[in-house]
Amino acid sequence: MTERPQRPKVPLTGSEREILTSLLDYHRATVAWKGGGLTEDQARRVHLPSELTTVAGLIAHLTLNEWFWFAVVVDGEEDTWEAKLEQDPDAEFRVPADTKLETLLADYEKHCARSREIVAKHGLDDEVTHKEETFNVRWVVTHMIEETARHVGHLDVLRELTDGVTGD
Repeated sequence: MTERPQRPKVPLTGSEREILTSLLDYHRATVAWKGGGLTEDQARRVHLPSELTTVAGLIAHLTLNEWFWFAVVVDGEEDTWEAKLEQDPDAEFRVPADTKLETLLADYEKHCARSREIVAKHGLDDEVTHKEETFNVRWVVTHMIEETARHVGHLDVLRELTDGVTGD
């Protein structure tokens, strides 16, 4: 496992934006840490009945979620995954064999950086509508904290099953 990263310190006091974005960045950094330092085989190792629950699959899923919730829902970009996901609701978990873990992690960080830029240009109370549902940016950030933290827990378990490494 890569060394324990310098994850963002989450302030115990501060503005709502500072606390929410710091929590999200803390969990994003943990994704990179838990996913880093594995071989290609380890990143695709199946430990559970679902063949989709792998380190590589979870990182691809989180990357898609970063793009969808921030670029599509908040920023209005066209949803180019909709048809794929209608045909296969788990398409993002199916990582092509020739896609390197290093590439998955770099794509994840690229999308996280873009998400930070998108959030920075919006107020938390700004409302966006996607498919006739209206969200405020606060809800999207809070949802992504939950989504990322939940999958960090999965990555933690998969990492322990893969190479025995543990740590928060």
